[in-house]
Amino acid sequence: MAELGNSIDVSASGLRAQALRMRVIAENLANSDSIATTAEGDPYRRRVASFAAEVDRNTGATQVTVKSIEADKSAFGRIYQPGNPVADAQGYVEQPNVNPLIEAADMKAAQRSYEANLNAIEAARGMTMRTVDLLK
Repeated sequence: MAELGNSIDVSASGLRAQALRMRVIAENLANSDSIATTAEGDPYRRRVASFAAEVDRNTGATQVTVKSIEADKSAFGRIYQPGNPVADAQGYVEQPNVNPLIEAADMKAAQRSYEANLNAIEAARGMTMRTVDLLK
């Protein structure tokens, strides 16, 4: 029964990781139009969550942990808006490096991973309940 508990803990760590990934993606989408407030400033920079496998010393199970949430170093987009107060000397305004299509694909992948972990928890829970029924 301890192994089933370990599998639930592993899947729960996956749920937490994917929930955080979805939150970061939602922040990126929410700020996809956030330009700089001054001509010298930078617009919103996309953030990306990365994960690592970590062994739980008590159970020996490998769980998912958040390694970091880092800024995406890709270049900002630029659009020509000479009348914009934050435009540079050439009339260009830097746009956030958030691509909604990439964010949508990342969100779908996070959703699928979340669902897979949820299904694993349900399966382990069902097996635990059947084991308890057999022991009655």
